Amino acid sequence: MANPHTPQLDSRQLQIEDSDASPACVMTFNANDPSGAGGLTADITAITSAGAHPLSVVTGTYLRDTAEIFDHFSFDDEAVTEQARTALEDMPVSAIKVGFVGSPENISTIAEIASDYADVPLVAYMPSLSWWDESEIDSYLDAFRELLLPQVTLLIGNHSTLWRWLLPDWPTERNPSARDIAKAAAGLGVPYTLVTGIPLPDQFIDNVLATPQAVLYSEKFERFEATFEGAGETLSAALCALLANGHDLQAATAEALTYLDHSLDAGFHPGMGHIVPDRLFWAQAEDDEASDDEAADAGLSGNDDAGLTTKPPFELPPNGTTKH
Repeated sequence: MANPHTPQLDSRQLQIEDSDASPACVMTFNANDPSGAGGLTADITAITSAGAHPLSVVTGTYLRDTAEIFDHFSFDDEAVTEQARTALEDMPVSAIKVGFVGSPENISTIAEIASDYADVPLVAYMPSLSWWDESEIDSYLDAFRELLLPQVTLLIGNHSTLWRWLLPDWPTERNPSARDIAKAAAGLGVPYTLVTGIPLPDQFIDNVLATPQAVLYSEKFERFEATFEGAGETLSAALCALLANGHDLQAATAEALTYLDHSLDAGFHPGMGHIVPDRLFWAQAEDDEASDDEAADAGLSGNDDAGLTTKPPFELPPNGTTKH
């Protein structure tokens, strides 16, 4: 029963009083993924993990499992527009992420929406589309290039994917560098590019944030032997949320790569296909620490090598209060 002496606040008062404590809102346009490997599921969990509130706009749905994509069904552009506009009229948005949206028509409507929020960072992730029909790939990439890239703040993609898309006529036997790809993206209006999965010797890969003029940040990781689904979605969504929370681009990139590394390290095998990143590994870590404390209190000894093989916990950023 409510306390009769408690003053009642109207919704406007509540909104004003809660505004400072509310997490930053991140709008993501992506397809539903019923397997949970990527798509909106990846975006929502990664954005939440990075301390932001996801505004998820469904652009269609995959027909897939954890091993492969069999098909995709796209929503019409009016449905996408109504979802986004309704949320945007109610809540301020601090960053926008665009994943796979299914059709040139959806790209067009998202570009129109983004143009109304030109001061908001827009992060675009381009996944591999090798599962799709070649003619559909071409029309989709052409629309993305012409309509959306001029509004993109940061483009993220695997080295191979971005190379084949942005530099299809690369003239030399030398693989293009991250700066080469960033130069091609800049020619289409993109100021920053994060190129992931660049092959290095000795089973390492590099991840490079670049402009045509300089490498702004890079981090090498040892290549996992396992095959993961949803790594790029995880990275791009977390990075977008970190930008929404006020981190500068280099700091957000470093934090997002660390978050991805921990998610992959804690990855699990929910089905018969590939491994899925555990984007909520940090929640499990608290339970593990409690179990370790209980074991220590009971006089039980753990694995002596544990400290050599585990990584420090990922530190969740505050909600829009700290800039690095």
